Amino acid sequence: MYTACIDIGGTFTDLVLYSRESDLEIFKSPTTPGEFEKGFINVLGVAAEAHRLSLGDFLAKTDLIVHGTTVSTNALVEGKVAPAGLICNAGHPDVLTLRESPRKRAFETKIDFPPPYIPRNRTCEVRGRIDAMGNELEKLNEKDVVAAAKYLKKCGVKAVAVALLWSIVNPKHELRIREILKKELPGVPVTLSHELNPIPREYRRTIATAINASLFPIVSAYTEKLQNVLKQAGYKNELLIANCVGGMMPPEEIIKRPIYSVMSGPTLAPIAGMHLTTAENVIVVDMGGTTFDVSALRSRRLVVTSDSTFGMEMLGIPKIDVRSVGAGGGSIAWIDPGGLLRVGPQSASARPGPACYGLGGTEATVTDANVVLGIIDPDYYLGGKIKLDRAKAEAAVDKIAKALKLSRLEAAYAIYTTSNHNMIAAIEDITVNEGIDPRESYVVSGGGATACHIGEMARLLNIKSFMVPKFAAGLSAFGGLISDVRWEEMGTQHTTDRDFDFAKVNALLARLIKGGAAFLKRAGFPADKQRFEFAFQGRYLYQSWDIEVPFEMAGGKLKKDDLPNLVAAFHAMHERIYTIKDEGDVVEFTTWKVRAMGDTGGAGRKGAALPKQQGKPAIKSHRAVYFGKGNHPQVAIYEGASFGAGATVAGPAVIELPTTTILLQPKQTATTDEHGNFLVETA
Repeated sequence: MYTACIDIGGTFTDLVLYSRESDLEIFKSPTTPGEFEKGFINVLGVAAEAHRLSLGDFLAKTDLIVHGTTVSTNALVEGKVAPAGLICNAGHPDVLTLRESPRKRAFETKIDFPPPYIPRNRTCEVRGRIDAMGNELEKLNEKDVVAAAKYLKKCGVKAVAVALLWSIVNPKHELRIREILKKELPGVPVTLSHELNPIPREYRRTIATAINASLFPIVSAYTEKLQNVLKQAGYKNELLIANCVGGMMPPEEIIKRPIYSVMSGPTLAPIAGMHLTTAENVIVVDMGGTTFDVSALRSRRLVVTSDSTFGMEMLGIPKIDVRSVGAGGGSIAWIDPGGLLRVGPQSASARPGPACYGLGGTEATVTDANVVLGIIDPDYYLGGKIKLDRAKAEAAVDKIAKALKLSRLEAAYAIYTTSNHNMIAAIEDITVNEGIDPRESYVVSGGGATACHIGEMARLLNIKSFMVPKFAAGLSAFGGLISDVRWEEMGTQHTTDRDFDFAKVNALLARLIKGGAAFLKRAGFPADKQRFEFAFQGRYLYQSWDIEVPFEMAGGKLKKDDLPNLVAAFHAMHERIYTIKDEGDVVEFTTWKVRAMGDTGGAGRKGAALPKQQGKPAIKSHRAVYFGKGNHPQVAIYEGASFGAGATVAGPAVIELPTTTILLQPKQTATTDEHGNFLVETA
């Protein structure tokens, strides 16, 4: 009867539930840091109670649970990963130290050079060499491998990463090292670079392998614990876990490659955005309790990047491009040494939470400011399930007001606008800095807190149209509910448009398609539920960096007639990113990708159509809302859950829903569509 997706955020754990009988529903429960599986079960309990079922009976009627996890992301950000060892070629122990050499922060002259992800005292060199053509120049010295294994055992490593030169063209040495390590280090997981990330760039391949190894014990322990908790609660059906390429994977697959769970939750938001609108170019924003995430769709395609970072490190693998800043509802306002107001990146998180939660927090947060400004009704938070303490919010904001010598309302508005500008900077980063005019994009606004801010941000960015989905507070969870199982196979085959090697490229693509089909078969998808997408990475001759270009391929094979289309697609993509193209230059093709997708039936989980609105929406009440510069009018408050399709409200106004509050600015008009989403236009 039920299909559920659970997304764990910094403050709340969201569950979006679909059933044919009760349509789409959203439930929330506080996140439980350190014991995320408790929050997971708690939110299932909230849904079960709403359906008047015991947890066991509810789970017995649930066919599928999809989960977006933050365990791996938190482990990386906090540095709480498992100790891992690295085995590399003799003479090359500094790949993780030197990285790719360019300075990431050109004007920060006093920054300390960051230590390598795996320290040198857990990096072991072994003799043996493969060249760029796959020839064995020097045999693998197996005594070096045995010695390395014994040394790493003394170091207490929980996993081992193996990254050798040119293993992507001949993996013989890496495979042999794994055989030896299985004997010398039984039970210790081993990650091979050519299997995980088969690209030529040494640092990116090595850092991805190192990260994957260090996450292996953490993600496998969490996944197994979650499966056990669900089993004990009575769940016997399928569990899928989100990955960072915009889809789902069975637990046993995510355990093998845990790096693909990093930032997996936020990558579900653009999936939801693609489902909710038919616009060609879309900006998807999602403001949670801790972060504000921005992603984009270009020509209705997900934007995939190979340059995602955390701190001073690269992730090394391709993932959906999501940019995050520390600007959530729980972001703390503070005064810097220069006397300027800052908001975030520190967050009150779920514990103790904003001051208005009454759980021990005393610092002013964005949520506290919204309560003081009159945007959020403290008696209607989560539909009245949580009562906020206005007095404590005011006391927290008063500390900022005193430091800035402002009134309480002025200080709260300063927190509100500062947070808005932090989020606008993130939007500009993925649009203006990429050569894209945000005014030419449609915005889908997700996250429980975003609807309080998106109207003001749209006004400042001069964006004329945006959407606040009915289930904005669970946008990522909704994305997981409708997404496919998705996996990516890739391989390296260098060629150019002047001497394109069709035989080798087609042989590689056939192998990648076979690998993707095998993955989908393991995941339980028959051939008629499988589909594939294709992309290559290319560059102009002698360029340093590749760009990714999607392409179409009929019959699973490239033909000579396809080459002009590949070259034209590269020129067009290069022009879009860099504003220039050189059609007379040589195009190099380096890496080829096959994205395998299994249809979960998510496209049909749209929700039932609303009846048409009869007459004007009723005004529930009026409330004073502060808009800055002394503008403090009484505005109409509406109950959004009672709206029918076609209901129209003109701003200034507040539309309250159980899980979000929409603030309409003057000259903004919201109209509900047939599924209850709010479409906002600015005059």
